[in-house]
Amino acid sequence: MSRDSQRAKVYAAEQFVRTMFDRAAERNNPVVEFFGTALTLPPEARFASAAAVQTYVDDVLAHPAVRRRWPDAAPLRVRPRRGVGAAHYERAEDGAVVAVPDQRSGWALRELVVLHEIAHHLCDADPPHGPAFVATFSELAGAVMGAEVAHVLRVVYAQERVT
Repeated sequence: MSRDSQRAKVYAAEQFVRTMFDRAAERNNPVVEFFGTALTLPPEARFASAAAVQTYVDDVLAHPAVRRRWPDAAPLRVRPRRGVGAAHYERAEDGAVVAVPDQRSGWALRELVVLHEIAHHLCDADPPHGPAFVATFSELAGAVMGAEVAHVLRVVYAQERVT
């Protein structure tokens, strides 16, 4: 496996995007000023449990645009994990798994984080956060959440010098 040299930059870019969504939600106004342009962000789903994330993952993988783009996508299981710090993707002998906190977490139990993990499932690239992954995540977010989200991700990735 290659060194995942842009992992930190990818995470920083995505944290910036999540903060945009948080601030829009705090203001109860989805319109944000983004590099001189007014954009309307869609609502971002939040989840209360691993079971809710599983339903969402199943729905995303069954979404017509996702099925057209990634017709061979295998099922993806969601399992709870201890702690509230992170979500992660893992490939196992019995299939792929996304592990999410087993208790309410503002950081990990949200749509953008879950889509990031689904993007790992759809893009078995090396390195894990390289150009193929970035393109996959942007495309997936656009298909599921809307073109504005894909645009925001692409621009913020470029600002962070993510390739």
